[in-house]
Amino acid sequence: MKTPARVKAVTPLEKRKVMLEFTDGVRKELDLEPYLRGPIFEPMRNDEKVFRAVRVDSQLGTIVWENGADIDPDVLYGTYQPEWMEKQAAVRK
Repeated sequence: MKTPARVKAVTPLEKRKVMLEFTDGVRKELDLEPYLRGPIFEPMRNDEKVFRAVRVDSQLGTIVWENGADIDPDVLYGTYQPEWMEKQAAVRK
C-alpha cells in the first residue's frame, strides 16, 4: 500500500492562504479559511501574525501553530474532508 503524502513545506500567502508542498512533490495553494473552525483556530482567524506563524511538524507530517492547532494532512491534500464538512453535506441531501 502506498504511503500517504504528508506536508513537507508551507509558505503563508495573502489572507488565510498557504502554499503547501507534499512529500510526493505535489504543490498546491490552499485557502485555509473554511478549515479554521472552532475555538482552537480563533487566534489564527483573528490575527494574521498568528496565522502566518504556521509551520510544518515533521513528525505529524502536517501544518501546526504554536497553540497546538493542526489540520489533518489528508484533508490538506484533498483525500478527505473534515468530519464537520461531511456532516454538513449529509444534512443538505
